[in-house]
Amino acid sequence: MRSKLFVPCSRPEFFAKAIDGAADALSFDLEDSVPPAEKPAARARLAAFLRSDQAMASAKRLIVRVNALDTPFFADDLAVLAGLRVDLINLPKADTPDIVHAAATQIDALRLAAGLLVTIETAAALADAAAVAAAHPRVAGLQVGLNDLFAPLGIDRNDPRHVHAALWPIRLAAGRAGCFAYDGAWPDLTDDPGFRAEAELARSLGYIGKSCIHPRQIAIANAVFDRGAELDRARRLVAAATAAEAQGKGAFVFDGTMVDAPAISAARAILRRAGEAA
Repeated sequence: MRSKLFVPCSRPEFFAKAIDGAADALSFDLEDSVPPAEKPAARARLAAFLRSDQAMASAKRLIVRVNALDTPFFADDLAVLAGLRVDLINLPKADTPDIVHAAATQIDALRLAAGLLVTIETAAALADAAAVAAAHPRVAGLQVGLNDLFAPLGIDRNDPRHVHAALWPIRLAAGRAGCFAYDGAWPDLTDDPGFRAEAELARSLGYIGKSCIHPRQIAIANAVFDRGAELDRARRLVAAATAAEAQGKGAFVFDGTMVDAPAISAARAILRRAGEAA
């Protein structure tokens, strides 16, 4: 899931184009992009598309961003997804573990197979990120929401020091809970270097991919988060570790560098995140 493209459910003409595009995942948005009066129609359009052969056959991860738990729209958003193929439900404004647990309980009641991608976008959620991540087994990942997090606090969104300060605790919270961390959106559609720089920062912190709000950003995200070389090295290192263990060696030289248990564990973690046996 190197790239995730937001697709507004107010614009159904984008659905088919998005699913044929280059993004690894699509996040169909029932929240901010849909005015309140249009939400019932948007839900119906989304449900019809998710039932289509095109959506059912797609290899992309399909995500739906629902409205927050405390809105009058949340229950209806979930209900329309019953029986449909949805890989992740993106829960916004998840300020506390109780909110996450309550949302997950409602998902359980509808017997939806989807995991939860929880957006950390308020000061309260950031302060309690570790507990939010561990609130329920359905939580598959934490997603950064810097625009909503920074704006009310008067924090400069363009200062990479502030971005790093927010990404760091979210990554640690996700790591502690055993879920993935996912980077948020870059708002300036004309600033490709800014998008790339923020994506590279997120990757350096162990985030698995970045949200895109325009198709032009997808290629950059895919390039930054491509892990072909990293996966190849991890596979080779784990194989070498297995051979070394058979010889009674706990540490050994690999690609000119001495490696031991922490490096082997890191390589196995890379493979697990990619869905490979480690």
